Amino acid sequence: MQDASKPMVIAIEEHYTDPEVTQYYKEPRPPHIVKKLEDMGELRLKEMDEAGVDMQVLSHGAPALQRLDKDIAVALAPKVNDRLHAAVQANPKRLQAFAALAIQDAKAAADELERTVTRLGFKGAMLHGLSHDGRFMDDKEFWPIYERAQALDVPVYMHPAAPSRVVVDAYYKEYAKDYPQILSAGWGYTVETATQGLRMVLSGVFDAYPNLKIILGHFGEGLPFLLWRVDSALSRPGNKGGSFRKLFSDHFYVTTSGNFSDPALICTVMELGIDRILFSIDWPFVANPPGVDWAKRVPLCEEDRTKLLGGNAKRLLKL
Repeated sequence: MQDASKPMVIAIEEHYTDPEVTQYYKEPRPPHIVKKLEDMGELRLKEMDEAGVDMQVLSHGAPALQRLDKDIAVALAPKVNDRLHAAVQANPKRLQAFAALAIQDAKAAADELERTVTRLGFKGAMLHGLSHDGRFMDDKEFWPIYERAQALDVPVYMHPAAPSRVVVDAYYKEYAKDYPQILSAGWGYTVETATQGLRMVLSGVFDAYPNLKIILGHFGEGLPFLLWRVDSALSRPGNKGGSFRKLFSDHFYVTTSGNFSDPALICTVMELGIDRILFSIDWPFVANPPGVDWAKRVPLCEEDRTKLLGGNAKRLLKL
């Protein structure tokens, strides 16, 4: 039971997998990771308790439904989300959820987002990397999802997934054998997802939906560090104009998932403010204790530490 005198620790990029989804993917994962991803009860709660995590907001691991055939993905989405809801209902004080969406049909995805939020109590949705046919998620075909997210006042979490094969061949293939993580958390995820964030700002989606809220993990995939320079460059003559920095700062939240760095935190606080930063671990790909231990000792005042650990998540997700 949570100690009322201590800040609530809410981790919001914490993963699971649904067996009916994973049967379609042939990408192997280490057995100990698979075991944790499939566990929605005893093992998950045990590791949360040992580290002092009070609540996880669950999301299906990448790429979830996004790279399946359209008919399969659309049919699966409600079943996957209903099973996730059942797991949350078994431990509602410890677990909450982001929806998995079949973006192959944007209208169906928007409807499923509304169903999960209004009927199941989900806190938003998580999207993973590129679309099923290799497009970034700023494409106007996907805007019905953002329109509905704004109407429901819930955020969309943009999570990484594997880079395009064309990008892998052009950027990474010489090193992928010796350093396979260069394709994922080592660099590939960051490049793809930062590009996604940048494209969202440039696309005009925030002009169309001025109250839309987007979450990026891993301290914003490096964008807070680069925000001044990107804004300066895109403000030069010959560019369309507008303030990239303001749009990013007004619409994006970032999380600490898998990036427990004091310098990254301080940079992001200085650029975005503490109210835009949410605690995440990225379990089970990252162990719980290092994230919690780091967050409890970072150089913040207690008021800001409380916001980081759970206060900001409570406010944004209406927990």
